[in-house]
Amino acid sequence: MKIITVAAAIILNSDQQLLVVRKKNTDCFMQVGGKLEPDEAPERTLLREIQEEIGCQAEIQQFIGRFETQTANEPDHQLVSYVYLVQLDGKPHIEAEIAEMKWVDLNQKDVKLAPLTTEIVIPWVKKNLLVQA
Repeated sequence: MKIITVAAAIILNSDQQLLVVRKKNTDCFMQVGGKLEPDEAPERTLLREIQEEIGCQAEIQQFIGRFETQTANEPDHQLVSYVYLVQLDGKPHIEAEIAEMKWVDLNQKDVKLAPLTTEIVIPWVKKNLLVQA
């Protein structure tokens, strides 16, 4: 099985919604982020991809962990993700290969999300960041 290694950002707004993007010619929304270049640290990849995909500078607040899930768009691949909690400096907008960007509620069911988002990111945010009512 082939492995794709990426760095992925957890970006939340003040309404505790998660920022997700959909790349052109795909139907799954996923975290902002992307593949590591050879010899590139995941943190560097993440900041580069945030700039390329949504046109923002960002500050990494926390390393969440390294996770393995199915890929969203490449069958027969395993996804290895370095996931970080990130604070944006600026208002995100679509750049590069991004077709669509949206803020989703953590319980939203009508958006097709990548396995990393549904299996790792949303449960982590709910467990660690949400202010319990």
